[in-house]
Amino acid sequence: MALPIIEPFRIKSVEPIRLTTREQRKELLEQAGLNVFQLHADDVLLDFLTDSGTGAMSARQWAAIMEGDESYAGSKSFFRLEAVVRELTGYQTIIPTHQGRAAERILFEVATKPGDIVPSNTHFDTTRANLEYDQVEALDLVIPEGLEPRTRHPFKGNIDLGRVEALLKDRGARVPFGMITITNNSGGGQPVSLENIRAYSALLKRFGKPLIIDACRFAENAMFVKMREPGQAEKSARDIAREIFRSADGCTMSAKKDGMVNIGGFLALNDEGWVEAAKNLLILTEGFPTYGGLAGRDLEALAVGLEEVTDEAYLRYRLRTAEYLGEKLRAAGVGIVEPTGGHAVYLDAKDFLPHLKPEDYPAWALSAALYVEGGIRGAEIGSVMFGKRLPDGTETYHPMELVRLAFPRRVYTQSHFDYAAEIICDLKRKAREVHGVRFVKQARWLRHFTAQMRWA
Repeated sequence: MALPIIEPFRIKSVEPIRLTTREQRKELLEQAGLNVFQLHADDVLLDFLTDSGTGAMSARQWAAIMEGDESYAGSKSFFRLEAVVRELTGYQTIIPTHQGRAAERILFEVATKPGDIVPSNTHFDTTRANLEYDQVEALDLVIPEGLEPRTRHPFKGNIDLGRVEALLKDRGARVPFGMITITNNSGGGQPVSLENIRAYSALLKRFGKPLIIDACRFAENAMFVKMREPGQAEKSARDIAREIFRSADGCTMSAKKDGMVNIGGFLALNDEGWVEAAKNLLILTEGFPTYGGLAGRDLEALAVGLEEVTDEAYLRYRLRTAEYLGEKLRAAGVGIVEPTGGHAVYLDAKDFLPHLKPEDYPAWALSAALYVEGGIRGAEIGSVMFGKRLPDGTETYHPMELVRLAFPRRVYTQSHFDYAAEIICDLKRKAREVHGVRFVKQARWLRHFTAQMRWA
């Protein structure tokens, strides 16, 4: 008999959740232009919009905040964080930033030029937007299984090495470096194998190219490697994480994920040429190199979070939570990305709403309906996020239409996930009642954050 999920922590502080009626939620969503990003958080029952910066910090982290050194330059809190990141990653230079997209923006400005191509398994939204803003092509080269929601593969986040090699042979002069996202957020939170990372790194080095890891969920990826990859079971998750980082030449990090904090990030590099330019840009836009837009207390909390996140009891609970909700949904015939990832469950909106066409934006419609039905806020990972409006007014559509239910760390209990399963399964039974949506207003960049919609 499978044991119930036991959270490996005790709750010291609680926050009330406001209950709303279906009619209230319908009206609130209309006021928000059918965009769940525009809802007030107080009007959301279960907030699965993102796991970025939404988690609960530990008692050790709160205690560390009291030791924050708020000196403008040379803060001892920075050197505490620097030591932790160096021990974990092996990279020589640690540049703190206020969050991951700032690290991306700085790296891309100093290491790319217009017309370049940066390959990855799948670039996430801010990564892609920062590259495209700099007129750089963000090229996704995930393995074919990574685009097949129902295909079960232990490492669906792997990059397609054959396609990478073809790119490097044909257009290698335009590739300044390669990236890889762990876990592969846009593809269902799917992990990348250690073998794939090492092979990708070796392939890039053959062509004189460095590898940069988008490392925001590195600990979850390391735990998947331990659980699924042959020959890795006897290693600790932290040792596997060290091997992953040491297979590459640097990383960007949104510490709001596996840094276990509410704000923060960093850029970690070995290349001295990039480092000098990156620090100069940091000073211009973020802050002095020993605080990088963060308070000393934030640096202290992040140092502790990076130590705590590789605790295997926590990681097993984290991964099992997604698996648990996934099992309930599959049993009810709800299509999801399989196997479940580490930080979220991804609903397959094409399967959920087969009567809707691509131009109906099924994943966006499903995210809106899910809020109305049960007060659950998830994020569309589909054609609104990754499609584009071309100059002639036509649209491009993404091959997958997903709704990501991303779980804040150490926030919700098993009963919350049981409630979510009931709401989703009930909505599936009346899926034909869900209509498509149309744009009323959209921005050029990252349009999903501010788009205004109407029901079709």
